[in-house]
Amino acid sequence: MHAIRQHAYGPPSVLQLEELPDPQPGPGQVRVAVEVAGVHLLDTYLRAGKGPATVAAPALPVVPGREVAGVVDRVGDGVTSAWLGRPVVVHLGPQGSGGYAELVLADVDRVRERPAGMDAATAVAAIGTGRTAAGILDLAGITADDVVVVTSAAGGLGTLLLQGARNTGARVVGLASGDKLEVVRRFGAHTAVDRRDPAWPDVLRAAEPRLTVLLDGVGGDLPRALHAMLEPGGRTVRFSGDREGYDEADREVVDVLGPAITSRVAELEKDALEAAADGSRVPFVGTVHPLADAALAHEALEAGRAVGKVVLVVGR
Repeated sequence: MHAIRQHAYGPPSVLQLEELPDPQPGPGQVRVAVEVAGVHLLDTYLRAGKGPATVAAPALPVVPGREVAGVVDRVGDGVTSAWLGRPVVVHLGPQGSGGYAELVLADVDRVRERPAGMDAATAVAAIGTGRTAAGILDLAGITADDVVVVTSAAGGLGTLLLQGARNTGARVVGLASGDKLEVVRRFGAHTAVDRRDPAWPDVLRAAEPRLTVLLDGVGGDLPRALHAMLEPGGRTVRFSGDREGYDEADREVVDVLGPAITSRVAELEKDALEAAADGSRVPFVGTVHPLADAALAHEALEAGRAVGKVVLVVGR
């Protein structure tokens, strides 16, 4: 099979297409012939050897990638043959790898059957980014009385959060830049603000004088400024890992990374796939590369050029 493999930590160029032996499933495993592999911002950190403390850097050499969708083509001992030929999607776990490849092994208890008619790219976006969005929205407690601000609103996670917040009846604001503002509007924002405009705070205040909830996954100065703009009693729901500079006593900060989501993986994956299938929260797959161009996919993410969920199209 062909796969992307890295032998050193470093820039995107360490991701190289290689030919490797076809893996064979062990007891309790299935083998998936991959159609689409998801690319996550966390993948770029792990590639560089700079992952968060909660996710250990992989041992080298490694085939990166933790989200795949395809068809089961082989099963291991103890797995019913009824899985053969099924369209499936699987998240390989926070420590998982192997997804940037034509064939992937997965423990059968991690495998989810794809809803009828759902394409592989949508399923990949739902199983990873979608489950994170489901957890954030659940913990955010948004109501129809809220005015919600979403940072990085044109990304794979941001477009799902826009939809989810809008579904509650809340008023929704999305921050992005340039041409991405049209994506923000398309996925439910009542107001779209260009975060690269030096006057963005004034533009936002003029359009939305009342803000109650901030959903932030980027960290840094931008969300700190937004947090200070929330009305008293407002709250920032934080999933960036940034912990500093949020010191307004009358505005709550809610951290949602960690066990609050990881302890509910099966439940949230089910929710995300169902929401994608019924149209209530549909992932936006906006950046697509062939498997061989995994390095370009990582470059697009790191440079902020990617729009929506980033995926690699795979096929033998």
